[in-house]
Amino acid sequence: MDNIIFIGMPAVGKSTVGVIAAKQLGYGFLDTDLLIQEKEGRLLKDIIGEKGIEGFLRVEDRVNANVNTRKTIISPGGSVIYCENAMKHYKEIGKIVYLQASFETINKRLKDAKNRGVVLRKGQTLRELYDERVRLFEKYADITICEDGQSLEDTVNSVLVNLADS
Repeated sequence: MDNIIFIGMPAVGKSTVGVIAAKQLGYGFLDTDLLIQEKEGRLLKDIIGEKGIEGFLRVEDRVNANVNTRKTIISPGGSVIYCENAMKHYKEIGKIVYLQASFETINKRLKDAKNRGVVLRKGQTLRELYDERVRLFEKYADITICEDGQSLEDTVNSVLVNLADS
């Protein structure tokens, strides 16, 4: 298990923390949202617009379940936790780190969920999405890092210390 997979809400810093941690560990870094966009030839919001949420989740599941890396920090989109094949695959190839932040922190950081490609069902609020996903993040996490009140540097250090201890 030589990969590290970050899960968490959009705007929690999976990519930012991931890039910095990858540099410090000498690992590669993979943002699977970018991989999905590359493979599909369009933006996430356009894929969701064309295929709907269920269609997007099928694409997300397929792309993530086929990630084949070693010594890589993988940063999937926040909705990957709805993708059973992808999460089973990630459990097999690495350690899953949940970057946890309070709803208030996420709400402050996330300016425009729709343009960010966040998978919100019709009529669903960000709070409802947060509450729904937290249970799934907790279910899959091998390690949980609480970001509230931490600087970026503190979060990265917490990740590295917890990985070394596990």
